[in-house]
Amino acid sequence: MPRTDRFLDIRRDPHSAELLARGGDSEAHSILQRAGFIAVVRLHETYHRTPTGLTEDGQSDLAIDAVARLRAAGYHVDCDENFDTDYRPASYLPLGSSVAHIAERIRQATTTEEAADALTELTAAHDGILATLEEVLTATADFHDGLGQAADPYIARRLRYLVDEHLHVIRTDVAHTRNALADRHAPHPGRSTCTGEVPERERSAVCACPPPPRTLPVPPPPVAAGLRR
Repeated sequence: MPRTDRFLDIRRDPHSAELLARGGDSEAHSILQRAGFIAVVRLHETYHRTPTGLTEDGQSDLAIDAVARLRAAGYHVDCDENFDTDYRPASYLPLGSSVAHIAERIRQATTTEEAADALTELTAAHDGILATLEEVLTATADFHDGLGQAADPYIARRLRYLVDEHLHVIRTDVAHTRNALADRHAPHPGRSTCTGEVPERERSAVCACPPPPRTLPVPPPPVAAGLRR
């Protein structure tokens, strides 16, 4: 059975004339956001719309680009006829995939040194991911300072508050965790590297590899009712 989250609709709503994208999973939602759509989160549904203020031609260009990107990623997209396209843009790994690789390194770590080494990419004081995130939020706050609308100074202050309070706590706690792991010099008791040389009966005690699937005994056939005494 095909997965329903691989299907999307990109059409103009017949009642409001809004250009909306519905369906898809979180990867599809990321593709829509990179194409320029804006997420609308409701209690039972998340859909996407085009930014306000676009001309009809601008909305169509956005929709055509989204259809092309989604189909290039293997999604099935139903759309209005004027959004259909055979163009398939080249796809590249997003920047976030590098951060996801750190999570994979930690999942595969067999020692505290390996886990600490992976976390260093987050906590490095000058060019770690958390330090860079602080720069991004501060730059966004600076951008709002002179943007001109009444709410912009509040947004700038809110972003700086996130940096000074919440992000500071995250950086401090993760750095402490990384340093504590670096000081331990210990193997993970459940993640010893498997060489395949340990006898099968002992491997579960020293190796993190999943055990081989067990063959369950076949139950005896049911006794026919006519044979019972």
